[in-house]
Amino acid sequence: MTGTPLVEADRLSCNFPMRTGLFGRHRDVWAVRDVSLAVEKGETVGVVGESGCGKSTLGRMVLGLESPSAGAIRFEGRDLSTVAGAERRKLARRMQMVFQDPFGSLDPRRSVGAQIADGLRVHNIVPASEIRAEVARLIDVVGLQKNAAARRPHEFSGGQRQRIAVARALATRPDFIVADEPVSALDVSIQAQVVNLLADLRRDLGLTMLFIAHDLHVVRHLSTRAVVMYLGRIVEEGPSDKVFGSPAHPYTRALLAATPSISSARKADEEGVLSGELPSPANPPSGCAFRTRCPLASDECAAAVPDLAPYEPGWKVRCIKAGPSHRTGDPT
Repeated sequence: MTGTPLVEADRLSCNFPMRTGLFGRHRDVWAVRDVSLAVEKGETVGVVGESGCGKSTLGRMVLGLESPSAGAIRFEGRDLSTVAGAERRKLARRMQMVFQDPFGSLDPRRSVGAQIADGLRVHNIVPASEIRAEVARLIDVVGLQKNAAARRPHEFSGGQRQRIAVARALATRPDFIVADEPVSALDVSIQAQVVNLLADLRRDLGLTMLFIAHDLHVVRHLSTRAVVMYLGRIVEEGPSDKVFGSPAHPYTRALLAATPSISSARKADEEGVLSGELPSPANPPSGCAFRTRCPLASDECAAAVPDLAPYEPGWKVRCIKAGPSHRTGDPT
């Protein structure tokens, strides 16, 4: 990567106080811990992991919807915590989000056209006389019928509602979009349509995107770079074709082994079985957080949290046993 990234998270952490025990002891629960991530202009970075790994919290912090406990978010090199007022609103226009739930993210009482028009009015994207035409253009861009603007959200299917949500995000002509599990609430039969729409928009509009999902096949299709999170930390980061083609972290390999595939008859070996439950963020294991579920774990894995260390150029892994040579049954 060269130059200044469009978006940069610098050692971001987010913790929530939680009361536990009979006498109400307070304990910090870390949703995200010490995460650094740079997204270059025009790039799509995919973030994957199980539910509760912190990926959605990370996306919300990047957009300023959640305040970090530590660390900084920079947009074009500017620390967002130092920007306020009218200048912050200008930056907000350039950073938009597509939420996971197309049923809950739209106002059922208002027409689709009115909701898409909100961003146009608030940020003065076009003159008032041109708002109706711009709404019609956005509706056409996301592949909906012309009469969609006058209808209410309940008249549309889940996939169509997500297209409406995408049109609403595009209304402010953003440079950067966070798509938080945008297809997980949709039927499998229409997930591909929304993913292909996002891919087309990324190409045609030159969008930069942080794409959050738990479906590895979707992320591999859409992203240029992949980030794998486990219990609030990044455990593997690198080019998508390498991370998903020959993963170096045992957790990434386990996720791939657990993902159904119709294109390959993947045979799960011992390491491919992801056993046990995700540990509680309120009481994480010592050392490597994945060690309680890892078939390669040894005593040294409990000693200290491993660094997110270079594995190959542009590829980092948080594991002292990273690499295919450590797979169960492989020759050493």
